[in-house]
Order: sequence, then structure tokens, then C-alpha cells
Amino acid sequence: MDDLAQRLQRPSCITDVPGIAAGHAQMAGRATGCTVVLAAGHAHAAPGGQGAIAAVDVRGAAPGTRETDLLAPGNLVEKVHAIVLCGGSAFGLDAASGVVRWLEEQGQGLDTGVCRVPIVPAAVLFDLLIGDVRIRPDAACGHAACVAAQTQANARTPLAQGNVGAGSGAIVGKMFGLERAMRGGIGSASVRVGGVTVGALIACNAVGDVRHPERGAILAGARAAPGSPQPCDALRALLAGQAPLPALAGSNTTIGVIATDAPLTRPQALRLAGQGHDGLARCITPVHTQSDGDTLFMLSTGLAASSPGAMVLGAMVAEAVALATLRAVLHAQDYADAQLRIPAVAAAQRRALLGA
Repeated sequence: MDDLAQRLQRPSCITDVPGIAAGHAQMAGRATGCTVVLAAGHAHAAPGGQGAIAAVDVRGAAPGTRETDLLAPGNLVEKVHAIVLCGGSAFGLDAASGVVRWLEEQGQGLDTGVCRVPIVPAAVLFDLLIGDVRIRPDAACGHAACVAAQTQANARTPLAQGNVGAGSGAIVGKMFGLERAMRGGIGSASVRVGGVTVGALIACNAVGDVRHPERGAILAGARAAPGSPQPCDALRALLAGQAPLPALAGSNTTIGVIATDAPLTRPQALRLAGQGHDGLARCITPVHTQSDGDTLFMLSTGLAASSPGAMVLGAMVAEAVALATLRAVLHAQDYADAQLRIPAVAAAQRRALLGA
């Protein structure tokens, strides 16, 4: 067993971070859904909730987001109460309204003097290429994801990965057409050093390929031809002069949340959000393209007594993001409907890395 397989097989999740809970919800009738990361409204939060220091780093050229401007250094609000990752493209941002409603029901939010206002940034991915596009995450879906997060926190059960929540309709490797693509998904991982935990939750819907970060072998991505299991290697094809098919901007994206219990200022959180993209770049080629809306949020609950320092935290962030990205595709399952079949990672590769 190689070192990467050992790291992937070690149980870990973003909910290993103290003060963080997460849950998924799916829509009936189509492969789409949303995922919420709660930094205040979970089962163990105090009334009112303190939230988490937050920052965001957007590297893709076509993001779909909500309330990201308030996270810029210098703006008033420093803490958020939840982050939502959604399918459904811009329509899916409606799921955040349901998260706001659930948090209000729990008494969580920014105290404005007249009421508590939950602060809930969100990012979406485009999964409208399969199924009935009229079905997309709504406020009820966001509310259900919060209920699932509370249940998960109370039961301390593992967070599901693969084609659930925001990863329900994810597809990767669409560089040369949907008929040559493979399944994406959502994955999570955590890393612990010196009493501090960093976790990541990544929904991978990239236009590029997802590959083994150390050996370079493609795990999921564009295939040589429809029906073929042989990878194309989109990056090498582009460099050899093969033209990609025209792609609608924003129809691909990798979005995610990174969290730690290390105490951080917002500028420090912003720097770490940027280093999270290093983890994406280890696994996705090409990444941060004109057709992607790659967006990573960084949360700090500040519950740890100390920090291992910026250098160590940066390494932990990149590692957690890389592992979560790999798990997103390794846990994915084949998709099939009357018109289309999209395969997932080959069983042999899944067994070699996940051991199952």
C-alpha cells in the first residue's frame, strides 16, 4: 500500500474540527442537492452562536456565489454562521435561504439589536447537464441539510461522500464533451498536527481531469472516446494542439470549505484559503480555467488553545483539500439515464486507494 492510499484510508472528515457540523440534502427527481457546513447552528452551539472567522478565495473565472463581498478584509462582518455548497447553478443559491431560516429558528445570527441575522455565504456548481433542469436545490433543501447536519453532529456519524449533497450531479473531464466525461462528487478529509485540526469539504465538478497527485495517473476525467475507459489526458491533449469543445462559462466548478480550530485573524484565514487552492492544483489539471468557478471558503472556530504556525497550517490546508478532492471522485458512482451513461472511477483504482 502506498503512502497516499494510507492517508486516504485513514478515517477523517471536516466534522473532526471542533465547532463544525455538516450535512447533505438531495432533491427528489434529479441528481442535485446542497451541503451545509455549520459554524454556529450545530447541536453544541451556545444560544446566539459565535460563528467562525471566515474568508474566501475565488480563483475560477466564472463563480456563482452569495455574500462573498462581506468576507473581504476591512469589511464589517468578520464571522459567518454557515457556508452552503449547492448544485443547480445560480438557481441553487436559493438553498441558502433555507439555511438562514433554520439558523434563525435556533436563535443563531448576528445580533443587530432588533433581531439576529444569520450570515450565510454560498457557492454553486453547474449540474444542469443531466436530468430535468427545472429541479434544483431550493430553500427546503437547504433547511433539510441543516437538519441532517444536526443529526450527524448528535450521532457522530461519518459524513457521506460521493454523489450526495452538492456533489449529487457533479461531473469532471468535460473538456471534450459530456459523452467522454466521468463522475465527480463531494469528498472530505482532515489533518491533525500538534493538537490542531484542519478539515476540508470539496465538491468537484471540474472541466479538467482529477489525477493521482504523486504518480500523475488520471483517476477521473476526459476519456479517449465515448464508451472507452481509456483516459485522454486533457492537459496533454491541449498542449498537443487539440482544441477543447466550446464550454459555457461557469458550467464547471470545484467549490469547497476548509475549517480549522486554530485561532486565526481574517487576513490569516484569507491566506490559508489561497493555499487551499494548492491542494486543488495537485489533483486537477487544468484548474482555475475560464470555464470553472473555483471557490474555497476558510473558517476558523478558534477553539484550539494555540496554533502550529502559518507554515504548518498552510501545509495542512493543502493536504486536506487534496485528499478531499480525491475522495470526491473515488466515492462517486456511475450515472445512467435513458440518454446518457457517465462512468465513475474504475473499481480497481478505487480499491487500490480506498481499500474497498
